Amino acid sequence: MSKSARPSIVLVLLFALGGFALAQSKPEPPRNYGIGYVATPEQVAGWDIDVRPDGQGAPPGRGSVKDGEKVYMEKCAACHGEFGESAGRWPQIAQGKGTLASHDPVKTVGSYYPHLSSVFDYIRRAMPFGDAESLTNDELYAVVAYVLNLNDIVDDNFVLSKETWAQVKMPNSGGFFDDDRETSEKAFWNPNPCMKGCRGPVAITGRALSVDVTPDEKTKKRGAE
Repeated sequence: MSKSARPSIVLVLLFALGGFALAQSKPEPPRNYGIGYVATPEQVAGWDIDVRPDGQGAPPGRGSVKDGEKVYMEKCAACHGEFGESAGRWPQIAQGKGTLASHDPVKTVGSYYPHLSSVFDYIRRAMPFGDAESLTNDELYAVVAYVLNLNDIVDDNFVLSKETWAQVKMPNSGGFFDDDRETSEKAFWNPNPCMKGCRGPVAITGRALSVDVTPDEKTKKRGAE
């Protein structure tokens, strides 16, 4: 082979290796393995129903306390009671104010929920029990308005809608705060926790006199026999 041919061979090899490297770095197209399909905008919209505390995302519609009473008595009272006091083992959803700091807290819409959107979103997705998402937008607004009324948050003439959303002031809106454990509990953290042989020997510090339940050498022998 001539000396002039060798550089040409080297260049060809370099180009070939460079092309191979480019081919390897090129990402492969996504694979679905024949499972599923791309969701349509309409399908995505059907799931995208969350509502922010400021009311953004709330659906069109409106409902009064008066209309909500009819919906509530027909579809909610059997479980939650006529006045939200609970029927049987079902949750209480009204009153309970001032109980959160007690030994027997009663968590209701009026005593516990921080935002109107918390109430609205839960009822929209999960209620009525056994027939979830069956309420129309107007029925939803109405029954939420009635539940607010049961908790003395709005008056009897209130009409809930996107336009009146900001008028609702939840009693426990200031009762929640961001998780601050990284600062409030940092002093208790141990950067080098014990991982092996952490417990000392077990010692008997007292004995049951009325019933022979404290293990000793005699009971061990009886158990062995």
